[in-house]
Amino acid sequence: MRMRSLTGLFALAALPLAMAAAQAQAEEMAIATILPENMSNNEVYPALVHFKNLVETRTDGEVTVSIFGNSQLGSEVETAREVQGGRTLQSTIITTGAMSSYYPDYQMMTAPFIFDNWRQAWAFFDGEWFADFMSGTIEQTDMRYLGTFDDGGGFVAFTNNERLIRTVDDLEGLNIRTEENPGHVAIMRALGASATPLPWGEVITALETGLADGQFNAPVLNTTFNFHEVTDYTTLTGHVYNSAAWLVSEEWFQGLTESQQEAIVTSAREAIAIGHGMSGALATASWEESCETFQECYIMPPEERARMSEIATPAWRDWIVNDFGLDGDRVDAFLEEVERVRVEVAESDVATYGR
Repeated sequence: MRMRSLTGLFALAALPLAMAAAQAQAEEMAIATILPENMSNNEVYPALVHFKNLVETRTDGEVTVSIFGNSQLGSEVETAREVQGGRTLQSTIITTGAMSSYYPDYQMMTAPFIFDNWRQAWAFFDGEWFADFMSGTIEQTDMRYLGTFDDGGGFVAFTNNERLIRTVDDLEGLNIRTEENPGHVAIMRALGASATPLPWGEVITALETGLADGQFNAPVLNTTFNFHEVTDYTTLTGHVYNSAAWLVSEEWFQGLTESQQEAIVTSAREAIAIGHGMSGALATASWEESCETFQECYIMPPEERARMSEIATPAWRDWIVNDFGLDGDRVDAFLEEVERVRVEVAESDVATYGR
């Protein structure tokens, strides 16, 4: 009898440990993205694969990661809604328009000409100021910010049928298709063009029929979707920097152990770095391809970009404060930080490597 009692006691004592082990192994992080599950045509999926490998190794399999690409689990807005609950989907990556519908302050990312190069963009998005700026997503959306991907390489290029855009004056009178984002419309109008907001599925038809003279997108998209077949000229202006925010369910995240949370955060930061490098490589290769497939290509020089910025930025600020309704002081703080990073990166590079 005594032996049986001891056996029972040992079993009861081991039960909490077994339950804890089972619970730890049951943690699954499902991540949704609209991009294909392809290791070579986008920057997000390879970064997520690297993230999966890191997390599963660092947690010794206590957290498993599943990646669902190509909009398998729905649109960006739909997947974000699921992530807020954290039960069926724990993480998603959403671009500016969808992100702004959940966190209006993210609409600031539509500001024109905020970066001159990738070094500035990455220093800004990966810095403490922007992390603090994005911390508001926890209270407002029940989602935690993990990092920012460069959507399609970030910088955009015009394509159009009328003429090669070399200066702001060349935009005068052009009808440019934009996303259904009033920030982009405000920028186009300030630069002298008219804007026709259209959903993605109507872009090619609009260019074929003359409903729009041109459009702008990252070079990766311009080549992937063969815009050279419906437009003749392309100019890399970088007047908009497309980005995508990586979010995780706050409720789910808080249910993890401290070591598991650390694995998620540190692995995400490394994955973002992988994405940065790949997006730059893809965008560079796509621009080279654009110069082979379009009739003419042109890179807007810094002086003309600065001239265009002087025109577009005040108009955009007026729109985002007076029409969109963001706080003017918060917008100015954002623009000031962008400028601070621009100066700091340039000065640091020269001081470190130029002397």
